[in-house]
Amino acid sequence: MTPTSPTIATAADPLTPFATSSPGLVEHYGRHGFVVLEHALGPEEVAAVNEDAVRLCRGDLGQVAGAAPEAAGGDDDEVLRRFLCIHHPHKLSPAAARALHARRVVDVLTAVIGPDVKAMQSMLFIKSEGRPGQAWHQDEYFIPTRDRSLTAVWIALDDATVENGCLWVLPGSHRRGVLYPAREQDDPRFDCTTEAFDFPYRDEDAVPVEIPAGSAVVFNGYLLHRSLQNSGRRGYRRALANHYMSARSLLPWRPPAASEHMAIADYRDIVMVAGEDPYAYKGVEDLARAHSRPDKDGGCDR
Repeated sequence: MTPTSPTIATAADPLTPFATSSPGLVEHYGRHGFVVLEHALGPEEVAAVNEDAVRLCRGDLGQVAGAAPEAAGGDDDEVLRRFLCIHHPHKLSPAAARALHARRVVDVLTAVIGPDVKAMQSMLFIKSEGRPGQAWHQDEYFIPTRDRSLTAVWIALDDATVENGCLWVLPGSHRRGVLYPAREQDDPRFDCTTEAFDFPYRDEDAVPVEIPAGSAVVFNGYLLHRSLQNSGRRGYRRALANHYMSARSLLPWRPPAASEHMAIADYRDIVMVAGEDPYAYKGVEDLARAHSRPDKDGGCDR
């Protein structure tokens, strides 16, 4: 990385929290590439997701692909500690499915994306003590949208702190609208995912986003972000990360079919959360399945 950070946003405190959607929130999001939303989920909603997390890990809500047969045995702590992340929990967990539609979250999404919003992915991070984080990356590198409207909502299910592995962001790093190259990495602080590199920002410019359980970090798909390992003595840094985009945009999240041009490729395993779906005539498909993300101990899927 170069020693300068040409587009890091510094005009206002990037960690200023917002309680509701407002023009100020939209301006803050555009400047910094993220915003902290207070009380995205209420205490009962957080508890329901955490309760479903145990049921997911035990297999009580249905099959989680990649989970070892012995994963369901033991007390709740033993079961949870066998998992780092479960993709698409909303496919099995009623509480995770409801969280996609959380009122405060949807209000912010319609403000920063537009009136028509769809979701395509959820991820339940468990990350007990000693478990790794994720290296620098941009979500749009993995989930391409035609209009660059990808927006993540990262909801803390425990108080997220530096010690237990909260998110770190590079404020303003979304502004260039550039997807940086990625490479494999073997850093023990991080899981199996690749790391972005060759970007003009410094690690020293990153800020930790410490938030209480129930609050959320809403951020742009081009924002560079990472998390470090949970270095606490005991406990979790659970989080529910959901991904949304404008329903007015196609989602080329798969190769085109044999007779399909790339320009109209459209992943249709979606959940509408606001407005109308202009492509409703295409129908909705049930493609994704809940699955466990491998970590370095369990083998990297490369």
